[in-house]
Amino acid sequence: MKTTEIIPKLTLIGAGPGDPDLITVKGARALADADVVLYDALVSRDLLNYAPARAMKIFVGKRAGRHHARQEEINEMIVQYARSHGHVVRLKGGDPFIFGRGMEEIRYASAHGIACHVVPGISSAQAVPALHNIPLTHRGTAGSFWVVTGCTRDGKFSRDLQCAARSSATVVILMGMKNLPGIVEEFKRAGKRDTPVAIIQSGSTPDEKVGIGTIYDIMKIVEEKGLSSPAVIVAGEVVRFAKEHELTAIFKEHSYVSI
Repeated sequence: MKTTEIIPKLTLIGAGPGDPDLITVKGARALADADVVLYDALVSRDLLNYAPARAMKIFVGKRAGRHHARQEEINEMIVQYARSHGHVVRLKGGDPFIFGRGMEEIRYASAHGIACHVVPGISSAQAVPALHNIPLTHRGTAGSFWVVTGCTRDGKFSRDLQCAARSSATVVILMGMKNLPGIVEEFKRAGKRDTPVAIIQSGSTPDEKVGIGTIYDIMKIVEEKGLSSPAVIVAGEVVRFAKEHELTAIFKEHSYVSI
């Protein structure tokens, strides 16, 4: 009886911000060829339907303070399953190279002789604000943007945030809810208490919640709306466009045609 040769391979796929329709076509095609899928907590389970029924689907999700599998274990699983099953798809939320530790997995697999491929994903840093009519750049308002982590490995917020808060750029903060009080204080020290802020929890999913205010009152809004992780924080003048969008929607809802 002829046996099928196993060819070890890893494909790192960005699943997008949460809405399963926001995965790329190339990502869906790669999933359809998977023998094993290792997927994260922020990945929509609907995306697993793209994988063959025969494929193993293994949850290795990580959330702040709650790790189903340590990174070292995930690295080892990639190599183990690639050698035993063939094509391993590592499905990660957003884009795997934006605070996704994707390069760590690629380097580990490559060091063990596993062929590696990357399919970029749509990052929540840009997609979630866009879904709320918030452009990260806009002529005459913001000519650049920062994307920074709100929580480093030691639990503190990045020193880059201090520079970002003092710039005229739009600032997008991922994984920042735990350190939100400190982040707010950093913007206040930079003289930005009136800067508009949007916090979008579980963006692009049915569980989405939104709070919009300023650096001055955003903590109160977070408490009133019960906002928590995972969330994208956007600070900058461009957030005012989200308010315009809300007002336009309200106007349309209550408008009428006179005859």
